[in-house]
Amino acid sequence: MMPSIPYPDSYEVAAEPYGFDFPTAQTAVIMIDMQRDFILPGGFGASLGNDVGRLAATVPVARHLLDWCRARGMLVVHTKEAHAGDLSDCPLSKLNRGNPSVRIGDPSPMGRILIDGEEGSDFVDELAPLPGEVVIVKPGKGAFHATELGNILSKANITHLLFGGVTTEVCVQTTMREANDRGYECLLIEDATESYFPEFKQATIAMIRAQGGIVGWTAPLSALLLAIPGHLHE
Repeated sequence: MMPSIPYPDSYEVAAEPYGFDFPTAQTAVIMIDMQRDFILPGGFGASLGNDVGRLAATVPVARHLLDWCRARGMLVVHTKEAHAGDLSDCPLSKLNRGNPSVRIGDPSPMGRILIDGEEGSDFVDELAPLPGEVVIVKPGKGAFHATELGNILSKANITHLLFGGVTTEVCVQTTMREANDRGYECLLIEDATESYFPEFKQATIAMIRAQGGIVGWTAPLSALLLAIPGHLHE
């Protein structure tokens, strides 16, 4: 039997605006809101008139990203935007914004919209968390707001974050900006994220890596798969 070859303890990715180095033991992947309500027909996203097929197309890439990180023993975090059944954690400004015909908490084909525990608020099957992986239920757009995410990352000595999920310009970008302000080095995997509006995704990617990486780095999954051993511990 051939001995297994250990993975490098750090990697360098050919990212924009320049190379992104990260140590696997101190890096977590955060998969943002890959929920049925946003990705599948009949969910909240579709009820607002969006083409959910755009988001569904990212699911295989997101799964590949998770599998790559899992193989290297990295911390895996899944977030979902969901509220308590009594909507006590959903401010009226969010509930009523846009004067929607269908609101958070209303019935839908997959249960009450964006209510924790309902079918629609859960993850698509391909991206279901594995036992032991972290699940963050967040009432807002950013994953650090009113959650334990910051404490979890701190206890795990995490310094670097890889991101995928939806939507690029809202929950993904908000969480990246929150992370940036807290000192984390962040890499967005470009094809593991998507928006209902392609121009919003492209604008967000440009904003994240502008001015020398003011929010973070971006790279396609292919660049991560071709990453070379890093130099963080030399």
